[in-house]
Amino acid sequence: MAQSNEHRSAVNQVEPGSGLAVKRPWAAVWTMLIGFFMLMLDATIVAVANPSIQQGLNASLTRTIWVTSAYLLALTVPLLAAGRLGDRFGQKPVFMAGMAVFTLASLLCGLASGIEFLIAARALQGFGGALMTPQTQAMIVRIFPPARRGAAMGLWGSVAGVAQLVGPPLGGLVVDVFGWQAIFLMNVPVGIAGLLLAAKFLPKLPTKRPSFDWFGLVISGLGLFLVVFGLQEGESNHWGRIWGPVGIWHLVGAGLTILAGFVYWQTRRQSPLVPLRLFRDRDFAVSTGAVSAMGFTVAGMALPMLYFLQVARGFGPAHSALFMLPSAVLGGVVAPFVGAKVVGRIGANWVAGSGLLLLAGGLYWTSTYMTPASPVYWMLVPSAVMGVANACIWSPLAVSATHNLSRTEAGTGSGVYAVIRQMGSVLGASCMNALMNARLMANGLPTSAAAGHSGGLKASPAMVDGFAAAMSQAMYLPMTAALVGSITAFFLTGQGGRSADAAKAQPRGKSAGQ
Repeated sequence: MAQSNEHRSAVNQVEPGSGLAVKRPWAAVWTMLIGFFMLMLDATIVAVANPSIQQGLNASLTRTIWVTSAYLLALTVPLLAAGRLGDRFGQKPVFMAGMAVFTLASLLCGLASGIEFLIAARALQGFGGALMTPQTQAMIVRIFPPARRGAAMGLWGSVAGVAQLVGPPLGGLVVDVFGWQAIFLMNVPVGIAGLLLAAKFLPKLPTKRPSFDWFGLVISGLGLFLVVFGLQEGESNHWGRIWGPVGIWHLVGAGLTILAGFVYWQTRRQSPLVPLRLFRDRDFAVSTGAVSAMGFTVAGMALPMLYFLQVARGFGPAHSALFMLPSAVLGGVVAPFVGAKVVGRIGANWVAGSGLLLLAGGLYWTSTYMTPASPVYWMLVPSAVMGVANACIWSPLAVSATHNLSRTEAGTGSGVYAVIRQMGSVLGASCMNALMNARLMANGLPTSAAAGHSGGLKASPAMVDGFAAAMSQAMYLPMTAALVGSITAFFLTGQGGRSADAAKAQPRGKSAGQ
């Protein structure tokens, strides 16, 4: 009996101070990753369906990209509050509530018959995702001791990267065979299964009652919305007035001012939504900066490439999505080895920094083939390069951001990391919309050219050259973001993900938790 108890204590993780053993921690991790994979997939799967949605619902390019931006915005704004809700009511019930909302919203998206209804349903879908996201990281921090946390967090980062790579190829196949509605409807059975598994495998952890900064939540959401809305609507309104005397730049300026006020407000709060002390830890601060650049890059890079393939070259959704298949396959194959071995040997700084630099090179390489007469199938080669690059980015950044978090900071820190990552994605989608519209107009084309003509998605011969040039030029935006992220990532200490022996061999400064 003594031997059995000893074995049981070695398998289970114990929450300090709670007296409760967390059974089957890896079952809990895999259960959460089902929901997390689903919501990260939906951040990119729509990219390949955008031309079909635009044509099927008779929408403008700006309104169509709002299908992505509404999701990302609604996924971002509530994240700060969602981390606190998990601390207060428990990660399990908040995660399950988010999955239920996400699943219902996916059904509504699949039934949408107009662009406005689809945008609203996507916003609801994003809200459900916001409830889920910080609970995944927070629960990993709470049920694994620091010595074993790196492997679980590395898996979390790998899933995030692979999901965003798999989205476009999977979306293309589904759209071509079943129509764009199916990319949302397929979430419904997965969500139901995830809820059943969560009820069985997710542990109930002790909760606390942190104070809640409702004012901070409102002003942060308002500021972010004004910035994103201004960038999203700017080009279609010629960067001029939008409502009477109110101009686009008034909205963006007001949003930035409100966000600056939010930061000041956080310094005055005893229990802020964003504890600025977290950023005293170098790895947390650098990781959040690098992951925001990565979010910006991923949200923007697929749009011009897929529009080019479908509108300038006339490929169908499934055919165009195949160009991203090498990224998805290689990313999925390489990511586990990066998280388990490479980071532990050479450090997260070199792995993540090199990965972002390689991603920038792959984006530039891709842009050189985006011409009407290029040997377009050579784009498969830089696609493979970008898959390897992605595998080197997500896991090292996630491990570095959380390896110094105490268990009392798990929910808050995870929420801050997630919201900064998503802010990058929201701004990436919004800025890409503005840039694509701007380049189309600079090349003498109306923004409606992105919808092709009445005979199909392919642009008319007179428009092909200008359209291809506009999409190629737009690729420089995510490339620049990846370069900025690379420079940032090289400033990591390199300790995140290292083995205990490697960590002792390299001294480091004090962290936020010390």
